[in-house]
Amino acid sequence: MKKLFLTCIIYCLSLHISIGQNLEQLWTSPSDESRSWIYWYWMQGAVSKEGITADLEAMKETGIAGAYLMPIKGIPEEPFIIPVVEQLSPLWWKMVDFAFKEANRLGIKIGFHICDGFALAGGPWITPELSMQKVVWASKRIDGGKKVNMQLPQPESYKNYYKDIAVFAYPTPEGGGISTETIKPKITTSLDIDAQFLADKKSEMTFQSESPCWIQYEFKEPFTCRTIQVTSAGNNIQADRLATFASDDGKNFKKINQLEPPRQGWQNIGFTATHSIPPVTARYFRFEYDKSGTEPGSEDLDAAKWKQSLKIKSIYLSSEARIHQYEGKNGSVWRIAPRTTEKQIPISSCIALTDLINISQYIDKKGVLNWEVPKGNWTILRMGHTSTGHTNATGGKGSGLECDKFNPEAIRLQFNSWFGKAIEVVGSELATQVLKVFHVDSWECGSQNWSANFREEFRKLRGYDIYNYLPVMAGIPIESADVSERVLYDIRQTISELVVDKFYTTLKEEANKKGCLFSAECVSPTMLSDGMMHYKNTDIPMGEYWFQSPTHDKPNDILDAISGAHIYEKNIVQAESFT
Repeated sequence: MKKLFLTCIIYCLSLHISIGQNLEQLWTSPSDESRSWIYWYWMQGAVSKEGITADLEAMKETGIAGAYLMPIKGIPEEPFIIPVVEQLSPLWWKMVDFAFKEANRLGIKIGFHICDGFALAGGPWITPELSMQKVVWASKRIDGGKKVNMQLPQPESYKNYYKDIAVFAYPTPEGGGISTETIKPKITTSLDIDAQFLADKKSEMTFQSESPCWIQYEFKEPFTCRTIQVTSAGNNIQADRLATFASDDGKNFKKINQLEPPRQGWQNIGFTATHSIPPVTARYFRFEYDKSGTEPGSEDLDAAKWKQSLKIKSIYLSSEARIHQYEGKNGSVWRIAPRTTEKQIPISSCIALTDLINISQYIDKKGVLNWEVPKGNWTILRMGHTSTGHTNATGGKGSGLECDKFNPEAIRLQFNSWFGKAIEVVGSELATQVLKVFHVDSWECGSQNWSANFREEFRKLRGYDIYNYLPVMAGIPIESADVSERVLYDIRQTISELVVDKFYTTLKEEANKKGCLFSAECVSPTMLSDGMMHYKNTDIPMGEYWFQSPTHDKPNDILDAISGAHIYEKNIVQAESFT
């Protein structure tokens, strides 16, 4: 028995030593697939053959397996070296060819990005029609009981690119057309400044304070408020943390509620935040700011980790109901907010589906409405889509509009115009030996919520026509708060699935056709999406983390990549480290 026990101990010790030796050997001499890769930035046209060779030889000496080649930014006014090597120029492509040949000589593999720069997938070949799309709208109120022939207001357009989706008419609801745009309040503050500009939604001025303060709106007659829409300056969560009070005499105030900012990613700039409140009628509305109680912040509320102060451009009050925080719920921007309740928007404030009339057939190509309007007061809602205007801003000469992430035609155009062009330049034989990874880096081009194929894709995925409920994307409640929220959830789910099924699926197919693996970083919290689902269509999931950053530690970025790898059985996970 003692002999058997001693034999077991010796065996276990031998096994432990063997495993230890193997781990040490694997660490010092890892397999090719486990060796480190680096990001190889070609900065602002400062590229030379001597520099390329020196970089690659240094990689070889330190055991680097491969390099993700990415040019960054354009040529500065005072170039770093002469001649400059500008992206897309014949000289630049010659440098790419030389880099591939040198990498092949040294046994270094190359990964190539989807576009110029590191974010995300655009170029000068992408037209507004093939770019990321967003839903836009404009409304007008008219009296019925007559035939109208009138020019409808033009919704927002990017460089004059705009296409109609549908035009609706519905009976103007209670409070329709009544707001701080039509009834101007007197605005005072606890600070000695003129803040009247806060009533102007288009104002470029900013109200700022680093200490507690208040802003007061005074109306000559009682004003019924159902919606508070805040426009902050930059990514400022304090603008959406105001405590709101109401008073009939300007002396005795009753608290209405505390505004709560939505969960939000870092690319949250340029969007209003709409707060739905139970109807309140008063002559005075006061908004109090105090940063105490602000949460420490996290990756889905990044701005809470920054120095806190109030920076606000406008506070818009409306008597008309709007879906709570609809800007995130309709996919315009990555945000998460509580569902709208019936207390906030009762059924009486919603548009009945039977009252919503699609009058698209009565509008011509120039936006002129010719329609026999039924009796009553009507709101005309013109809805369309335009480009988001997002570009691959970190690129140089290869910068342009971001491709439509729901349109395989636009996605393939982007792939072929940059990655495919690189293969064409260096030749398929050399590319086969050196070019091993096709890469999509961090998502830094915002969100999109429309495409020419969105209606049909929505119908296939959700089983009903989004056109019947389209006004919810403008924040207009249809049927009830619950119905509106469920439709908006379906919209977000469709967007999330299209990102995977169109963008990442198409790119994986194209990359694998070229004999390359497909690596990609995280999508959220920037593009409205599932944070892990796209990893099923990548060969190498990747995340990133920042080194000693007070705000951009990005733990979820790495967790998403690791979890996605576990779920979809990917053996290798990469991390963009020490950014």
